[in-house]
Parts: sequence; C-alpha cells; structure tokens
Amino acid sequence: MSDRDRTQTTESGIPVDPSYAGPGAENPGEYPYTRGIRAEGYRTRAWTMRQYAGFASAEETNERFQLLLERGQTGLSTAFDLPTQLGLDSDDPRSLGEVGRTGVAIDSVLDVERLFQGIPLGGVSTSMTINAPASVLILLYELAGERQGVAPAQLSGTIQNDILKEYAARGNYIFPPRPSMRLTVDTMRYAQEHLPRFNTISISGYHIREAGSTAVQELAFTLANGLAYVEAAVAAGLDVDAFAPRLSFFFNAHNDVFQEVAKFRAARRMWARFMRERFGAKDERSLMLRFHAQTGGSTLTAQQPEVNLVRVALQAFSATAGGAQSLHTNGFDEALALPTEHAATLALRTQQVLLHESGVPATADPFGGSYYVEELTDALEARAQELIDEIDRRGGSVVAIEAGFIQDQIEDSAYRTQVRLEQGEDVVVGVNRYRNEEEPVVPIHRLDSALEAQQVARLRALRAERDQPAVDAALADLRAAAATPDRNVLVPMRTALAAYASVGEVCGELRTVWGEHDR
Repeated sequence: MSDRDRTQTTESGIPVDPSYAGPGAENPGEYPYTRGIRAEGYRTRAWTMRQYAGFASAEETNERFQLLLERGQTGLSTAFDLPTQLGLDSDDPRSLGEVGRTGVAIDSVLDVERLFQGIPLGGVSTSMTINAPASVLILLYELAGERQGVAPAQLSGTIQNDILKEYAARGNYIFPPRPSMRLTVDTMRYAQEHLPRFNTISISGYHIREAGSTAVQELAFTLANGLAYVEAAVAAGLDVDAFAPRLSFFFNAHNDVFQEVAKFRAARRMWARFMRERFGAKDERSLMLRFHAQTGGSTLTAQQPEVNLVRVALQAFSATAGGAQSLHTNGFDEALALPTEHAATLALRTQQVLLHESGVPATADPFGGSYYVEELTDALEARAQELIDEIDRRGGSVVAIEAGFIQDQIEDSAYRTQVRLEQGEDVVVGVNRYRNEEEPVVPIHRLDSALEAQQVARLRALRAERDQPAVDAALADLRAAAATPDRNVLVPMRTALAAYASVGEVCGELRTVWGEHDR
C-alpha cells in the first residue's frame, strides 16, 4: 500500500474522509480554523520535521545537520550557545566556560558560513532559536546566503525573536523591554522589505510552559504577547495584512494528549478572532495561526531515560493530531546531556513513524467532534480569555511583564506543581513511583573542551585581518541609528556585519545607547 493510499484508507481498506464534520459543523481550513488551517490537513503536505541541533563549533553542528538531513529531516533548527544568545563574543570574560555548551558559538558571518557549508540555503528552511540578538542572526544568515549566491528573497525560515517571553520566563534578554520592542518591529519591517519568505517572529509559549506554567497560562500569555507585537507593529505604521501572514507561534507538547490537542485548537480559534475583530485583518492568511511544536523538555527524566521515548512519542502524537506545521522531538537522553547521534536519530524516527505508520495524516483534526476534546477546547479558551482580559486591564503584556504579573503567575504555578510532585499527588514514572534500584548507564554526548580556545583564536584572528576603520565607521553609524527613533537599526547593522564586525561588538553598540535590563 502506497503512502497516498495509506492516507485515504485504514490498513483494512476502510475509506477515510479528509475532514469529517457533522451538519452545520466547522470544516478544517475555514474560519476560525479551530480544526486546522488546511482543509486536507497533512494529506497533501506533511508537517516539517525540524530537529533542533547545535553544539560546540560550526563544523560539528554542520555535521549533525548533514546527518539529520541524510536521515530524512525536512527542515533545520539551530540552537545557539549562551554567549551568542546574550550578544557576547566568545572571548568576552563573561563567556568563559559557556562557549559552545548549549548550542553553536557564532561570532561573525564566517561562523555562519561554516555552519551551513555544503547546505544550499535556497533549498532549505532554517529556524533559529534566538531572541535578543535575533536581528543580528537573521542578517548574518542573509549575508551567508548571498555568499552562496542565494538572493535574500529566496531564503526561508523563522527567527524566534520573541523577547517578551524572555522577560517572562527564560531570562536571556539584553536590552530593556521598550527598546527591545523597537528592535523587534525594526526586524519585522526589514524582513518585509528584504526577506519576504522569512517568518520574522515565532511567538513562543514553549518556554513559558518549561518555566512551570499550566496549559491555560501557556495559551493566554503566548497570545497576549502576540497581541503586543501586532499592536507595536501597527503603531509603527505597518499594515497588519502585510506582516501578519509571516507571524508564527511555538507551543509546547506535554503528556496530557487530549488537553494539548485542545490547546492547539483553542489557540487557532482565539487568534483568528483577535486578528479579525481587534485588528481588522482581511487577508485570510493573517487569521491563520501557524505553529511549531516541541516535545516537553521539562518532562524528561534522568531516571530511566529510555522511558522518555514513550513520553516523546505521546507528546509528538498530540502535536500532529493537533495540527502542528512543524515539529521537533526531543532526544531521550536530553535530561543528561546534549543528544547523541543515536538519540537524535530515534527522535527523528519517532516523527517518521507518526507520518507513515500511525494514520494521523489521514484526516484533519481527528479528535474534532469528541465530546471530551470539544469541551476541553471551550474550557481552555474561556480560562485563557480571562487571563488575557486581566492583562489587557493592566495595559497589555509589556506593562504586565514590567510589573512582574506574568512572572508571578508562572512561578506560583511551578511551585504548586513541585509540591504535588513531592507529595506524590502527581506521578512521574521512575521519579516518585516505579523506581529502579539501579539506573542504566546511558552513553552521553561530551564536548571537546579545546573547541572554546579554537573559537576564541578564530575571532581574534578575524579582528587582526579585517578593515578596522571600515568596522569602526559602520559601528558608529549603528550607534547613531539606535539613538534615532525613526531609523531602522538593521540597515547600519548589516553594513557592520558585512565588514566583519562581531556579534558582541554590534550588540555592544546597542547596549551603549539603550542600556541593559537587569531585573
């Protein structure tokens, strides 16, 4: 039986309709998109398998990219190390011991060229999990593409660029909220003009959930942040239908399959209504919530790590049954270290089994019409709306974050969850029930400590060889643009990066003008 046949019938040959709906019921692909943004779901277009990878040097990460592409991955997703996420160079004293630890180290355009060596950027979609310096990384990607001979208009992908959730839940911010919002809008404007196939922001609930929120809070705070970005862009003079089709979302997929499916359904419905009723969007694409999902890293356990394979499979099922446009599945060993090649391959194979063997792609919104899931969808929407209304009363997400309201909500939820775990009210297999006397020894990925020194040496060699007066002039212009509200800082930023200014130098100029956020 071919893949096409398999999506049209069950294994027994029973015909499967692409979108079941009772009399008067909503159809997939129709407003408000509760049941999905495409009428035929995954029948004509599978979700993108976008495995997250990045560690140590650009060359080592490139090897993992090449391996995953060879084994069937259909999109790239890049993890950056902590110094890069904080806009620091690898030789900054604050970077010591962190270079290449949680992702790939990027100091200049040369690192991005090495990262994608042998990967034609015109033929692959690349996601970059980067926020505070997202503008820097998208420009470096554009420059690397041009050096491959790929025009900016041909490049496609997503930058996370969601700074509000960094203040609320994750902590990897650089500048205060107000200038950060300006930088976000400048990036949206620049990409609209130069990189039309790029999603300029991935509004992220993933990290909100990882910090300890409930599903309701993840839904509410993510959409509230999305509303804040749209409001800021509209206030800056951007037409909503010109940028909204390039907005995307990033949600967590946890273990409660039915609640997670309902969350994704509620998110689509709420966003469609917000865009039409609050912002007057008319383009149907502006109303469609497109989202990437990742299985829950915080649900993985160091105890009995192979059991994580079961958790990841359940979570991935909820994401695909809920209509995700792209998906990352975590490695079973990620509670111990960065995933090994073996663990990364098994994570990818989990997605491939779902696509080819599970029957999920046969019909859109397979849980639609379930009494339970429909009730959960309504309940999640109602409770999330209550929180959004409260945020609106407080003046919106930026004000609510500045006042600590959202952070307090997440922290309270995380505390209650931990108490239930410690008291045994919530069961985590292998942790507080069904424990083994001896834990299995699992091989883990280990980084070469010499790579940090190599990265620092490369950066210093670049500084010695470049045209320093050209770099100084470009950085001075960037500093002047940052102090001028009506200039788009990405234009002089691109000039500086093309002259081999480093990530840390570029972000340093913005720090000089805007200061740093230290809450």
